[in-house]
Amino acid sequence: MSKPASSRVRWFLIFWLFVLSAVAFLDRVNISIAGSSIASEFGLSNIQLGWVFSSFLVGYAVFQTVGGWLADRLGPRRVLTVGVLWWGIFTALTAAISSKDAGALFFFITIRSLLGAGEAVMYPASNQFVARWIPAGERGVANGIIFAGVGVGAGVTPPIITFLMIQYGWRLSFWISAIIGLLAGAVWYATSRDTPEAHPRVSAVELRAIQAGRDLRLVSEGGEREFVSWVRILASKEVWALTLSYFCYGYVAWIFFSWFYIYLKQARGLDLKASAIYGTLPFLAMAVGCPLGGAISDSLTRRYGKRLGRCGIAVVALGLTAVFLFVGSKAQNAQVASVVLAGGAGALYLSQSSFWSVTADIAGGSSGSVSGFMNMGAQFGGAVTASLTPLLAARFGWIVSFYVAAGLAAAGAVAWLFVEPSAKLAVAEQKTTLETRIEG
Repeated sequence: MSKPASSRVRWFLIFWLFVLSAVAFLDRVNISIAGSSIASEFGLSNIQLGWVFSSFLVGYAVFQTVGGWLADRLGPRRVLTVGVLWWGIFTALTAAISSKDAGALFFFITIRSLLGAGEAVMYPASNQFVARWIPAGERGVANGIIFAGVGVGAGVTPPIITFLMIQYGWRLSFWISAIIGLLAGAVWYATSRDTPEAHPRVSAVELRAIQAGRDLRLVSEGGEREFVSWVRILASKEVWALTLSYFCYGYVAWIFFSWFYIYLKQARGLDLKASAIYGTLPFLAMAVGCPLGGAISDSLTRRYGKRLGRCGIAVVALGLTAVFLFVGSKAQNAQVASVVLAGGAGALYLSQSSFWSVTADIAGGSSGSVSGFMNMGAQFGGAVTASLTPLLAARFGWIVSFYVAAGLAAAGAVAWLFVEPSAKLAVAEQKTTLETRIEG
């Protein structure tokens, strides 16, 4: 008698989260590629352009925790669908700003900050999906696939946006980005469900495999949803260490997302097409490093436990990032510098799945809120680098900008030494001293 067939619905939906991740970075990185054209048309300096870049990240950072809270309570299906619709609208509105408008800079800052607020739901909602749908032993690979969309989305953006800019102007590239996002969001809504138990195409075999490896109670014995209190979340040294490390991570990552293309053009003297080609290398390295890091993390976790599998690879990856950034920034040849710095981006993304796997592991049904809080740290790091990088480059040279990033990568590695990946943020435990004081 043959065994019942097992479906693979969870992996299709993980793939579609990869697609949404790529679309999210298409919508956010397009402005860094079009930045020179926008600055020229609107008479913006690099400092003012940095404000525009930072405005996205401020909106993105501020709404991370809100986005995670919504995903915990409303589910990833609806939250991501509304989020993608929001991205499309504000990406299109960016292209609608007129150069004749005296308040153009204000409108750019406002619209990009609202775009950031909408995109804030992407990864906290994805992490809530992972907590509900993915067994613990598969979370490194699952998160690696999702975040590979970052590299793919950011990697395809330079050639696509450059081609459209040369042929049709920068505005059309934003309209096309918006349309792609709306189509991807429609597919997500049609094919996803908040839990595997609610999906009609999940087989009994797949459902048992998910439930057996999922350390998550979606509801209490009384039928109510269970969430970790914010008192416990904010009292956790793991949450703070992860958030600090992710701040450092975000600072480094956003040098590539915001300034690498312009750095190649202005500091290394590459023309528009060469900048577009070499500007894709960090993002291709991210696309490779992310699933690779997730696979290595899962393998090491199964063999040696989470301390080495989750924390160990993060420490090594961030340490390698610091080395690559330091060496690459000193290279004399532009092509060599591009390749070595791209290696730093790839090394950085080897650690990506560890952040999200650990938050899903320790927070369970509140993983959206916890990962959103952690990701807020990364986006504030990105907001700092978006504005600080051009200031450092103008005053001390681009090499100092990369030295600062290398130092922060090393600091991020050290922060992981304080993370205990098996520590659970329990829902119903004896009250902590802090809770008792608050309630008293």
